Amino acid sequence: MPQILKSIDFDLKNTVFSYIPNTAEIAYYGMIEGLEDYLSEKRKEILIEGKPHLDDLEELLNFRPRVEKLVTKDVKLRTFITNDSDRDVMVSNVYDTTYEVIRSGIDTIVLIDDSIVRGTTIEKSVLTTLDKLKPKRIIIVSSAPQIRFPDCYGIDMSMMKDFIAFRAAVELINDRGGMDDLLQRVYKKCIDEPNGQENFVKEIYEPFTDQEVSDKIAKIVTSEKIEAEVHVIYQTVQNLHLSCPAHTGDWYFTGDFPTDGGIRVVKKAFVNYMEGKEVRAY
Repeated sequence: MPQILKSIDFDLKNTVFSYIPNTAEIAYYGMIEGLEDYLSEKRKEILIEGKPHLDDLEELLNFRPRVEKLVTKDVKLRTFITNDSDRDVMVSNVYDTTYEVIRSGIDTIVLIDDSIVRGTTIEKSVLTTLDKLKPKRIIIVSSAPQIRFPDCYGIDMSMMKDFIAFRAAVELINDRGGMDDLLQRVYKKCIDEPNGQENFVKEIYEPFTDQEVSDKIAKIVTSEKIEAEVHVIYQTVQNLHLSCPAHTGDWYFTGDFPTDGGIRVVKKAFVNYMEGKEVRAY
């Protein structure tokens, strides 16, 4: 919650909170509960430590976060599991929005999603749809941390080029001087030790902070046609563990795979990327 509040400069009056249906609803309720907790603490601080005027007190007690269902989805379409060749076309037609809620040039939209894996939904549909409302800013929040590595234990996410976090890291490498050989060095390590227990692909992300990767992701998903200022916020791995202490599996965020097979898969996925092979790593 602190990340979101800071991103809107704590300006709740001019911010509308919403979510991307349908999988983000539970995370959305959690976000709203966090907002209510924040407001409760602020009320306590002012009532106990300060002496507000009657008008201020009435406004403080009655204020509620502005929550709206800004995005609607055609329930017949499921974009994540669509094959790659049809996905872009489907995504561009799957979402619609609610009009006459956002004040043009004034309001910020905070939109939460359960995860941002490829970035296709955000880039091809959501930002374009919301930008029609003329908000001042659009802040996309992911309830999951940056998905950086393949998952070979169930979810079909096996090609490195599909991960927008990986694409962002590669662009950051290309943007900075003196890092031209990083990809080649990691590639050589993966070729030399395909069965080793060390995940060398983690080195791709090590030069950058989470925020730098998130900022680059925001630039990748924002086309030149988007007029609003766009930011992307990801849940941190540390906060994920605090919210789900009994569920410690975080390998597609951290690269800390629990099995040797998982490490082999991520190395193979990176080798495939470097060799231009668009095939699964398992």
